[in-house]
Parts: sequence; C-alpha cells; structure tokens
Amino acid sequence: MAQGDLFVISAPSGTGKTTLCEMLLKEVPDIDFSVSHTTRPPRKNEVDGRDYHFVSRMKFDEMVSRGEFLEWATVHGNCYGTSSREVFSCLEAGRDVLLDIDVQGARQVRERFPGAVLVFILPPSMAALEERLRARGTEDAERLRIRLENAGLEVRSAPDYDYVVINDELPRALEDLKAIIRARRLRAQRVLSKWKI
Repeated sequence: MAQGDLFVISAPSGTGKTTLCEMLLKEVPDIDFSVSHTTRPPRKNEVDGRDYHFVSRMKFDEMVSRGEFLEWATVHGNCYGTSSREVFSCLEAGRDVLLDIDVQGARQVRERFPGAVLVFILPPSMAALEERLRARGTEDAERLRIRLENAGLEVRSAPDYDYVVINDELPRALEDLKAIIRARRLRAQRVLSKWKI
C-alpha cells in the first residue's frame, strides 16, 4: 500500500482557511485532520482532542525535548505543535493528512518531510482581506493593523508553496483544493499500489 499524502494548508488570518479545511474534511473521504497540541487554555466550546490537545507548558517542553513534534512554534506566548507519531501513523496506513498551520510551521514540515504538499490560500486582494477582517468586528484598530502587517509578510511566502489557491469564491476555492487532492491521489505509485491484476 502506498503512503498517504501530507497536505499543509497556510493562509493569512481572514482568508477563509479554517472554513475551507472544514468543508474539505466533510467532502473528501480518507483524509484525517491532525489535531495540534497547545499550551493555551481552551476557549468556550473547544473540546480537548477534537479542537486541540491541551497540555501544560512543562508537558509541551518535554515533548519538544523528546523530538515528538513534526513542527512547533510559540505564537503570542502560547506553544503549538503537530505530533509526528499521529501524522506518520495515518500516512503509513495509506490515509491522507491535513495540517492547518502557519508559514513558519510549513517551513519546518518541508524540512523534515520534503514530500509534503504545501498549499497557500490567498484572498482576492489585500484590500478584500482588510474588508473581511473589518467585517468580523473582532479586532480593534491596532490589532487589525498588526494582522494586516502579518498577512503581508505571510503572503511573501506563497512562492515557497507547491500550489496557490485564491479564495475569491468559496465553492470555487474548495473545488481547487479538491482537485489538488484528486491529482495527488492519481499519481501512478498510489494507483498501482492498489490495482489488482
């Protein structure tokens, strides 16, 4: 049996990445979402093991020292990491895995697992992204400025990715993501590993 593919999805905040990932998981069979570990406390309605694996900073540091993360980072004072064991057990079982991580994490994954498929989601334009973030109404002026500044930095990493999808219309962006997955699943190695004479 051929190994599954590791799909890494990155995008600036407000681009629709989380929504697209949720839709992908509902519509595409045999793809698993890798649940990250974090040291931040759970938010209302978040469930341990579904949204994140919530762990103490001491436990997280122990996992880092044992090399248990495929990638990890500290963001706004909290740590986030992807378990290598969880990812590779799915891949070895022939299942695809979806990671929703930032550009820093994507770089680490590419270094440690060069076969990963990196997909960057772009907004239609930076002006459209600003409109989306303003429409959320969750950011004060300073936080909005910081998010837009970070988005500009993240967008500069798009050429490092294998695929770029522009989320100007959600259904079309979803179809583009599904097409990438279908194409990867049609590689000769994967098809022939399942084909019976």
